[in-house]
Amino acid sequence: MQQTTQVLPQSTTDSKFVQIAPLDSRLQRLVAQERARLEKELGLDLPKPEHYRRPVERPFTKKERPHATILFGGLTWKHEKLIQGALESLGYKAEPLPTPDLRSYQIGKEYGNNGQCNPTYFTVGNLVKYLQELEQRGLSRQEILERYVFFTAGACGPCRFGMYESEYRLALRNAGFDGFRVLLFQQTGGLNQSDVEAGLEMNVDFFLGILNALNCGDVLNQVSYAIRPFEILPGETDRALEESVEMVYQVFRSRKTWRAGKRLRKFLGDWTEPAEFAGKFVQQLVSRDLVEALEACRERFDRVEVDRLRLRPVVKITGEFWAQTTEGDGNFNMFRFLEGEGAQVLVEPVGTWITYVIHQVVQKCRDTKGLEESALLPPWWQPARWRVEWRYWQKLAKLKLAEAIFRREYHRLARVFGGLVHALADQYELQRLGHPYYNSRAGGGEGHLEVAKNIYYSTRGLAHMVLSLKPFGCMPSTQSDGVQAAVTAHFKDMIYLPIETSGEGEINAHSRVQMALGEARAKARRELEQALQATGLTLDLCRSYVDAHPEMKRPFYPLPHRDGVAGVAANMVWHISERMRQQGWRSRQFAVAAGVR
Repeated sequence: MQQTTQVLPQSTTDSKFVQIAPLDSRLQRLVAQERARLEKELGLDLPKPEHYRRPVERPFTKKERPHATILFGGLTWKHEKLIQGALESLGYKAEPLPTPDLRSYQIGKEYGNNGQCNPTYFTVGNLVKYLQELEQRGLSRQEILERYVFFTAGACGPCRFGMYESEYRLALRNAGFDGFRVLLFQQTGGLNQSDVEAGLEMNVDFFLGILNALNCGDVLNQVSYAIRPFEILPGETDRALEESVEMVYQVFRSRKTWRAGKRLRKFLGDWTEPAEFAGKFVQQLVSRDLVEALEACRERFDRVEVDRLRLRPVVKITGEFWAQTTEGDGNFNMFRFLEGEGAQVLVEPVGTWITYVIHQVVQKCRDTKGLEESALLPPWWQPARWRVEWRYWQKLAKLKLAEAIFRREYHRLARVFGGLVHALADQYELQRLGHPYYNSRAGGGEGHLEVAKNIYYSTRGLAHMVLSLKPFGCMPSTQSDGVQAAVTAHFKDMIYLPIETSGEGEINAHSRVQMALGEARAKARRELEQALQATGLTLDLCRSYVDAHPEMKRPFYPLPHRDGVAGVAANMVWHISERMRQQGWRSRQFAVAAGVR
């Protein structure tokens, strides 16, 4: 339809004409004016909204490295000490924050938003508390802003973890530290973190150093929890752990990464960077400095004398990442409480989370194959299809190689400590177990892992009880708890207890754990009594046998795991019986020889 226009003479003395705006434009202007008048009359003329824009962070540059300290936290003190060593070996000044306490929680609530989850208040308040302490020591706020930066993980998703960054900034601003730099490692960015400021380079040296520190922290952490419940001299395991962590920290601090020399650089030319990249991975795969450091730690731990015939129900810890990892007020000091109640704690290694993240990327790669090009894959005979296939298999091969290398490096360190460090659970087995109850494509939190690990550890004779720790109101964990009702209905012997943590309610949480732990203790006792009855042994007879064979009091004495038997004491009874049989002893003969009735 043709638009209608009007022409009018420019003046009475000028014969030229000018074109006036189309009628529809004039009508639109009149309608807009009338709408504005009516909105103003009815009080609906609201101001134009100003959309939120992420604050532009003042960059952390390479020039600041010698005098700027990187603060970080959120893991156990073992992991953080080794990460500090890894960062220092790369030329950074790094310092882990103290373990968050209740005071940190109160500061986080004071300066942060209402309705945040438990880890937010503890971690945000812990940073503000540390900066306030720096100010009390005599540093000005400007000096703190210039000499310190904070490094943390971030993500998007269905839970409040995606709001951590904004909560840090809000609390820092409210506490008077506006402008304090928060460097964000985007969890959703996978292994490509090139968007982070140049002052903190996310290169291969950085990632290998951090992953090695996490793996060493995992194995040392697990060893300490495996030995401590059975130590004869209280406190000896903790002393061995402190000495071991310090020893490995010094190794990390003095580590040097492989770099091409000047002559080799001149020879390689443009191939220098790929050659250095390959050389670093070869160094990672063949170097034994960390293995040798852990072997020295094993010798130190091996001096701790243990009594494996103590009845200790095994409690597997699962739940939200921070709540199941931290060792302080953030989870009601749950690990020490469990050990004080006579339990053996199976902590969750950070490595499980890393392999889960890789597994989810692999799954997404398979599910979205070819969708980048079009909604439908081209026919197999077209060149476009072969390009899709090539890119898909290339990406999948890289992910599978990364997963294989990580698992290989973790288990290489774990083997130093024998059976005291558990192998990483296979993610494909966990997916198979958890998917019928919780869709493995669902993201947020630990996804299907909470459900899958409950089934895995309960049905394979690895734990008497599963304790899930999560923040109050954590949406992904709440979804898992709803699914766990169906899981426990299908597996009748399963003992599963979810505990929501916050800054208060410690007595109530400990009381609930004590009740469930009573059931787990009874389960472990039945297991031990069945072993004694089947072998014809008694605890006194077993102790006498161990006294006659002192090598069995060493923590790294190889104790076989019997299928379906979770408790260390029951496995020890079965093993003693098998050793007697191999040596030609009968329990009655040994009792007479040992003078035990």
